Amino acid sequence: MTDLGSRTDDIHPVLAAVTERIIERSRTERTIYLDRIREAGNRGPARGRLACANLAHGFAASGKVDKAALRGMVKPNIAIVSSYNDMLSAHRPFEDFPKRLKAAVMEAGGIAQFAGGVPAMCDGITQGRDGMQLSLFSRDVIAMATAIGLSHDMFDGALMLGVCDKIVPGMLIGALSFGHLPTLFVPAGPMTSGLPNNEKSRVRQLYAEGKADRAELLDAEASSYHGVGTCTFFGTANSNQLLMEVMGLHLPGSSFVNPDTPLRDALTSEAGRVVTGLTALGDDYTPVGEVVDERAVVNGCVALLATGGSTNHTMHLVAIARAAGITLTWDDLDELSAVVPLLARIYPNGSADVNHFHAAGGLGYVVSSMLDAGLLHDDVKTVVGPGLHRYTEEPKLSDDGVEWQPGTRISLDTSVLRGPEDPFDINGGLKMLTGNLGTCVMKTSAVHQDHLVVSAPAKVFDDQLDFLAAFESGTLNCDFVAVLRYQGPRANGMPELHKLTPALGVLQDQGRQVALVTDGRMSGASGKVPAAIHLTPEAAVDGPLTRVRDGDIITVDAVSGSVNVQVDGRELAARAITGRTLGADEWVGTGRELFAGLRAAVGPATQGASVFHPQPA
Repeated sequence: MTDLGSRTDDIHPVLAAVTERIIERSRTERTIYLDRIREAGNRGPARGRLACANLAHGFAASGKVDKAALRGMVKPNIAIVSSYNDMLSAHRPFEDFPKRLKAAVMEAGGIAQFAGGVPAMCDGITQGRDGMQLSLFSRDVIAMATAIGLSHDMFDGALMLGVCDKIVPGMLIGALSFGHLPTLFVPAGPMTSGLPNNEKSRVRQLYAEGKADRAELLDAEASSYHGVGTCTFFGTANSNQLLMEVMGLHLPGSSFVNPDTPLRDALTSEAGRVVTGLTALGDDYTPVGEVVDERAVVNGCVALLATGGSTNHTMHLVAIARAAGITLTWDDLDELSAVVPLLARIYPNGSADVNHFHAAGGLGYVVSSMLDAGLLHDDVKTVVGPGLHRYTEEPKLSDDGVEWQPGTRISLDTSVLRGPEDPFDINGGLKMLTGNLGTCVMKTSAVHQDHLVVSAPAKVFDDQLDFLAAFESGTLNCDFVAVLRYQGPRANGMPELHKLTPALGVLQDQGRQVALVTDGRMSGASGKVPAAIHLTPEAAVDGPLTRVRDGDIITVDAVSGSVNVQVDGRELAARAITGRTLGADEWVGTGRELFAGLRAAVGPATQGASVFHPQPA
């Protein structure tokens, strides 16, 4: 890989100010974190401190050559942690990765062991089902499972095989608890393009209107989600890949290479070779806890905003940062969003998918143009060496496997991807809203200008099925703001509410002024309907939503950044709390009762909705 040299362009003053504020705010916790991981790293291979019986257990199943190497402490041992399962398209490609990675690590002079697996659930399957109530908590379970896999103290580095929604953030949080270990994330890539996204949306809306039957709907969905790899829309899964690359934890240009291709295979092998050279037994020791610093976190925020990525990362980035001793806030994201231009139109923010985005210039072009604009930090550590400029390059097959060449300096399709000088919007794709209802997030990148401000009477629901029943009965044929409460992390695990989107979209297309206010999630599939989500404090901790009544005028204003109910403050405070009583028997079945402890301990969305760092709501 060529070294293009460090860029010296001036950093945007807001980027500099936000970064400095995060550094100062985090100084104490970050120092404690770095001291801890440096102490762990300075002690050499942890397996050297294992008692003989412990070490013998650690290599009992290894071959003769690996046993000798593990006893001798001279070869780095790389942990492989995987989210493989053969039901989910995004994870199916990982079946053969460990064998390929082990061979590459051995070729590079190391050893690799499969350290453990982590659970992987799919929000796309569990939408509207009880299982969705486990989704957000699965992130922290994955973090714990990752830590368990690394807990044997046998390893000098790690390879993380994860893709989708909660899996990559969970793996990274777990890896950061072993921050002294070099860690490289290995993507599987997106499935090839299927039914165009606009056509899929059209059929979904026809089904919501009763103009298409279930067979037609299933045919459209199956033509869209048709093979191995991640879903091709720009939801949380593909936002994860973008973040890992811009934060320096992927190989450059590797996020959106399709599975089962020669380049994908070559990149996977290269990942094994690269991480082997990053351990403390070599000359380029690069612990993951030092790669993920304040500048890398800000770079992740900027990349998310510039591409209109998943709103889930307003929580995940906060939780990831905290795992590295860094305090990131929604105010930081909001301030960055005001100066970061929107450079991409990827479904649901446009008609293109991530394959079109990649072909148009992809992440390499985004990084290059944003570095030129002073909107990304170049002075960061990455798994391929110092400098984010390395991520402007793109991988190509060579006789030796893979090599990196300069990426495109122009967009090859300006309907999908543009530079900061001619963006789709001068602001990022997310907006933070505050007011007398609390604090929340809106994904604005897909919302038309005419719908950025909605003021209408409230229609209050405590369950998404009640909303859908009202839609089916025809009682929602008016202007209104749907209030869907008791959907936060402490209420029912904060499920995604995608099933509301087609119905709300129908009403908006019929000329109704509609919006959604909820303490639940909509995620990367938030679309054309203004949705004020992740509202904090949530209803389950007696947030203001519990005092909203049908007919109250609510104004959702993504221009000024406010969300308010037009009720006098004293009157609102004096109202009795309404809504369903969350009894002990309500959260039972489909495994949900096993997560009751997490639901009781989880902190608010503004603090990452984490069970590791609960905060008073």
